[in-house]
Amino acid sequence: MPPDPDRSSIDRSSGVSLWRQIAERIEREIAAGAYPPGAQLPSEAEYSERFGVNRHTVRRALAVLAERGMVRSVQGRGSFVEEAPLRYAIGRRVRFSENVIAAGRSPRGRLIGVATVVDAEPARRLALPPRTPLLRVELVSSANAVPLSRSTSWFEQARFEGLEAELHRTGSVSRAFAAHGIADYTRLETVISARPVDPAEQELLELPAGRAVLVVDAVNADAGGRPIQVQRTRFAADRVHLIVGS
Repeated sequence: MPPDPDRSSIDRSSGVSLWRQIAERIEREIAAGAYPPGAQLPSEAEYSERFGVNRHTVRRALAVLAERGMVRSVQGRGSFVEEAPLRYAIGRRVRFSENVIAAGRSPRGRLIGVATVVDAEPARRLALPPRTPLLRVELVSSANAVPLSRSTSWFEQARFEGLEAELHRTGSVSRAFAAHGIADYTRLETVISARPVDPAEQELLELPAGRAVLVVDAVNADAGGRPIQVQRTRFAADRVHLIVGS
């Protein structure tokens, strides 16, 4: 339950800025369990009334908490308590849905773009001639409606005709593979790096400026060892712990 409004006064004579006092008060309430992970916080207007300050002061307090990784602010929806980082296993078999379900959360994939391209580098990694037409697929994957990653994948167009429709329907690469007769697939290679989030990722992953993403470059193969997917996934770095195993 939200804290008792009678205890919400702030000290205007302390010399500590009002936004800092508000941020510390909200932080203590989150730590005490008043707002559990994933819960929506009161609106700026509600905090403004509660603390007797203008909304700009509240907005600055929430921005500080977002910078600390405690809350996530979504334009038009409000602010939410961040959940603990999800343990994401990377080994020979990597499945987004399995990792998310194992953490007790609900997975969801959203297709945001498909294009036919000619790109020599992913074609090389797929063991194809450099001018081979490829499908480039963009997905945003979430757990409990919180965006965890944005991925770009390349597939041989001729082999995966109709892939777009299946991804629109399910948002799952594994299910799309199954619809094309690939019941299982394994990881051939994984390379992990890190960098600051770019503006497009910041919007799609609902991240403040200056946050980092973990970049996972991978190649997956079918049961015969033939490469079928080149993938680059950008994870919100403070929302996942990548667990590398065999």
